[in-house]
Amino acid sequence: MSLFSNLLNLHSANKPLEDFFTEIVAYFLSLNNHILIDWLKYHSIISDENYSSIKISTQQEHKRLETHTQDSRLDIVVELSDGLNTDVICIESKIGSTEGWRQLEKYAEILSKLKNVRHRILIYITRDYDPKDEIKTPAFNLEPKISFYQLRWHQFYARLQQYATDILAQEILIFMRINGMSTTNQFSSVDLLTMVNFNKTLILMQSTLSDEVKEEFKLAFGSVVGKAASMTQWRWDSRYIIYTHLSASTWDLWCGLGYFNLNPTNLTDYPYLGIILYVSPGFRERPKIIESMQKVINHKPNIWTPVNLKVLPAWSGIFYRKSLQEFLSQENQLSAIKLFFQESIKELKTVQEQYFEFPWNGVSIETATEVDKEEYPDTSLSSIASL
Repeated sequence: MSLFSNLLNLHSANKPLEDFFTEIVAYFLSLNNHILIDWLKYHSIISDENYSSIKISTQQEHKRLETHTQDSRLDIVVELSDGLNTDVICIESKIGSTEGWRQLEKYAEILSKLKNVRHRILIYITRDYDPKDEIKTPAFNLEPKISFYQLRWHQFYARLQQYATDILAQEILIFMRINGMSTTNQFSSVDLLTMVNFNKTLILMQSTLSDEVKEEFKLAFGSVVGKAASMTQWRWDSRYIIYTHLSASTWDLWCGLGYFNLNPTNLTDYPYLGIILYVSPGFRERPKIIESMQKVINHKPNIWTPVNLKVLPAWSGIFYRKSLQEFLSQENQLSAIKLFFQESIKELKTVQEQYFEFPWNGVSIETATEVDKEEYPDTSLSSIASL
């Protein structure tokens, strides 16, 4: 176990892996500017190394532009100056999640609006395969122009190995191996096992969310979205769920029922089952919703789990859940899971009636549409994927 893994495990509930690793890497590169320059030059991101000033900041917040629906928070921002000119690099890091809705486009627009900058560069670095071939350089046809680069964390790992004599670098390398960031483009035995059992696993999940469970969800909350949209949820947020919108503005308030954390950062972790109620950071009724959610947590702390209730801007919610591990000892696992899903629906309906004064207006959607599959907001923010 690495030092950083031990520190991360001190988080008893939500383990913010992406934010945690962002801080580690940014701090390391701020102490070792030569490694940062070497890494950027190796991938032909910069050609000049005669910078007199290098500033690295994390979680940099930017007010939303006119075309944006919410404020943005940039993982890492690197400012390189030679005394006359300044180059700015925005690095968006993903480990267990994928790009949120229009996330890279919004970050490119923010970069384009910066004043007194010579070169504007956007780097998207991921652990998992998440191709962005549709984004060309210059990115998004903006003026001033944005240069876009896509990298993988295993490439950074390979470069960092050249500096393995550094104690801090050693700890980072260990942490990256533990969390699957050293993996190259080769299939492992676990990958092969996943391929063989993918369809079987999908059918089992579908069966527990169909028929009476789906009908009870619809009766409780007015509508249900599933089918193709559930697969989109799996791809974008590592969860397989049926869900519904509870506000007229669709994604501002919604709830989802099913399987969460399907792509855990640690292979020993289990997915969660249950139901979640989620509110967007820009919803005008958010303060009322958060107040009601907090009452639920205060009155039922052993039943409901909070998600970013005191964080803004962020998606926030409450989660009624159990680990899949708790069902493995059951003789009939599927029946036990379906019963728990029905229990989850009843529990959310109960807290709705007891704690929420704001009316939930379900949108009548029987099946997924193209809008459901594509115009999906960024709700990841490391909050659900790592729960």
